[in-house]
Amino acid sequence: MASKPNATKILRGVKEYVLITLGLLLYTLAWAVFLLPNNLVGGGITGLSSIIQYSTGFNVAYSYFIINAILILIAMKVLGAGFGAKTIYAMVVTSLFLRFLPEVIPTDFIQNFAAENGKLMCVIFAGAMVGFGIALTFTQGGSTGGTDIIGLILNKYYRISPGTVILVLDLIIIASSMLIPNGASLSDKLLILLYGYVLTGVMNYTLDMVLNGRRQSVQLFIFSEAYETLTDRICNEIHRGVTLLDSEGGYSKHVGKLVVVIVKRTETNKILKLIKDVDPDAFVSIGNVSEVYGKGFEPMKKS
Repeated sequence: MASKPNATKILRGVKEYVLITLGLLLYTLAWAVFLLPNNLVGGGITGLSSIIQYSTGFNVAYSYFIINAILILIAMKVLGAGFGAKTIYAMVVTSLFLRFLPEVIPTDFIQNFAAENGKLMCVIFAGAMVGFGIALTFTQGGSTGGTDIIGLILNKYYRISPGTVILVLDLIIIASSMLIPNGASLSDKLLILLYGYVLTGVMNYTLDMVLNGRRQSVQLFIFSEAYETLTDRICNEIHRGVTLLDSEGGYSKHVGKLVVVIVKRTETNKILKLIKDVDPDAFVSIGNVSEVYGKGFEPMKKS
């Protein structure tokens, strides 16, 4: 009997690493197709590594690996030896993708699909891909490392939010693109700087939309004479808990029950169809709920 839970655990672990790999693939494809061929920059260690490549010709994959390896060694010493097996995996896989993807993607494809559409479209597409790739990695407990590690280390010793550290470092890294000795004019360098900040904005927006969208829930207040049937069907078909509150109409003075239920936003249409099937005359109020903790939702955060 013990083998079945072990098999389930193994399958869950395999699924997590497959999704992390897919997220990293999207992340590196954005760099290989849209950013590096256009000499565009972004934040994080990949952005810093791209600036090193533009300045010296040293391959972005090598500098990415070296800088992240140093940061991970420091993190293991400061944050503990058990720090981030998935982060180490992500560092190695991303380095390999950055090294070999540019060689296997046809130049004609990059030219037609990315370069000819202009740099602004490239940073928008890349920002969306990078944000979605990072979000997919985060949802499986992974991390792309880099500036995340610096943020965690500083947060241990100072009352500084990791998010603030990451944002400041990204802004500094992108601004350092002005120092690339490529003979470009000041206006061209300022344009690259602007593109870098647009990339960061699109990436953060996509990241927030994906991560918050997964957690977003709605709360329904349902006024219905058929509250008993509604309660049974919601519990048995939607598999969500229901709370019944005593209610009294302010005008009609009618005494009844108010059905209160919280569901994931993606379940809204399903429960509305159920309500309509049970009682087409039901009165329903729906409100957004940003965070819900408990069984069936997010685990309670530790202080």
